[in-house]
Amino acid sequence: MPAEHNIPAVEPADPQVRKEEGLPPKSYAAAAEEALHDENTHDPSPPDSSEHKPLQFQHNIENIKTKNIPISPPTSSDNEFEGQGLDNSPKSPPRGHRRKVSHKASGSLGRTVGEKASHEVLEDYKSANGKPLTSVKPPAELEKRTVDQSRQPRERDALTAGRTAGAGWQKSKIRWAPLNIPVQRRLQTLAVLMHTLSIAGGLTIFFFLCSIPLLWPILLPYLIYVLFSNAGVSGELYWRSEYWRNSKIWSLFASYFPARLHRSQELEPTRKYIFGYHPHGIISHGAFAAFATEALGFGQLFPGITNTLLTLDSNFHIPLYREYALRMGLGSVSGESIRNILSKGGRNREGMGRAVTIVIGGARESLESKPGSFRLVLNRRKGFIKMAIRTGADLVPVLAFGENEIYDQVDAKSHPYIHKLQLLVKKVMGFTVPLFHARGIFNYDVGMMPYRRPLNIVTGRPIRIVQEDHPDNHTIDQYHQQYVDELMRIWNDWKDTFAQDRKSELELIE
Repeated sequence: MPAEHNIPAVEPADPQVRKEEGLPPKSYAAAAEEALHDENTHDPSPPDSSEHKPLQFQHNIENIKTKNIPISPPTSSDNEFEGQGLDNSPKSPPRGHRRKVSHKASGSLGRTVGEKASHEVLEDYKSANGKPLTSVKPPAELEKRTVDQSRQPRERDALTAGRTAGAGWQKSKIRWAPLNIPVQRRLQTLAVLMHTLSIAGGLTIFFFLCSIPLLWPILLPYLIYVLFSNAGVSGELYWRSEYWRNSKIWSLFASYFPARLHRSQELEPTRKYIFGYHPHGIISHGAFAAFATEALGFGQLFPGITNTLLTLDSNFHIPLYREYALRMGLGSVSGESIRNILSKGGRNREGMGRAVTIVIGGARESLESKPGSFRLVLNRRKGFIKMAIRTGADLVPVLAFGENEIYDQVDAKSHPYIHKLQLLVKKVMGFTVPLFHARGIFNYDVGMMPYRRPLNIVTGRPIRIVQEDHPDNHTIDQYHQQYVDELMRIWNDWKDTFAQDRKSELELIE
């Protein structure tokens, strides 16, 4: 028999026709749809239980394979379904509420057949080594439907933060000393600190001892002795200690700046001298190093001459500091003290070979102490000239280059009221307090320690004085002019060597 006669008749696809012809449902989906249709119309009985559906569905499949029924295209005319069953029948029957789109394995939502997802490729981040991190942004319609609204970033309230702790230290102009400073430099700083705080330190120790009642029987007689002692004006120098003046401590003190003493001419040890020290500066560290100690070799430069640095008479009435000053060989700057020193002792017990050093400008000149300037209070200072004539002591001008450089102080022109107050204190109390600052112990910008700047003390040529008991004003003025001329010679000869950074020339005021 020909092959075409073996082909079975095509069974109708319509479910109703198949039911009329007694044929089984074409698929499980069709049977489920018919059961649902019967439940809603004629047959109120429930559909078959779920346990029979798999068996029936398998029977339908086997029936189709046995009868070799060809697969026909879908009967729906509007082609509104994407998926198809094994027998070209729709997966589900048409309904009035059926959506025209379906979910595909690609995960797209709401796309028709053949529509491809359009994604936007972004490179949002970069790692530390610069490599990009690529990410894919989903379509806009999917992003709108799937993003969890509760996880969307909300607009945060604006916060106002305070200042950053420690930010000021980063912008600070203070330069701190490193920890690896050599021990010698630390000892130099300690020596200068000891001398700078000698008065304050002596008073502090004394008041501490006064807090101990057991020491009162000793401290009370000592205090009375200090108030009425004349050791500072006697001129005997019996408290003077050459061992203490030659101590290594003062070598450290002088090397702190460093300081050096220079002489223009040798001095005869058979005469007496008055050294006039300029400028005063703030504390006159150069005068102390050169004339109160042997750190700069005064005894080697001027052999046979015993020099005494003079200071305020009130310093010899300060407990404990008094002993410190007397051991260094200091004396009072009063007229009585000068006459006693230059008329006692020495080679012939009349003062030959003795010398005194006077800081001529005094406390008034300290107010003019500024780096780069040399303003000397000298025009009206003639008392030391008169004392030199009466004692027969030769005058030796001394100019200290760098004395004004080791401290900064408040400018008198910028603060005129402060300057007037300082002058009033000087007039009433005999001393003044300059508003100065320099460096600190552990930093280079703020503190009461002097700067490490060179001090070069130059002694001039002696001006020979003829002794007179009652000199007239003409003689005093004549010697004063010679003294000024020698001082100016020192300045002109050595200003380009030791004052290269000067802001002005030497100027005599008052």
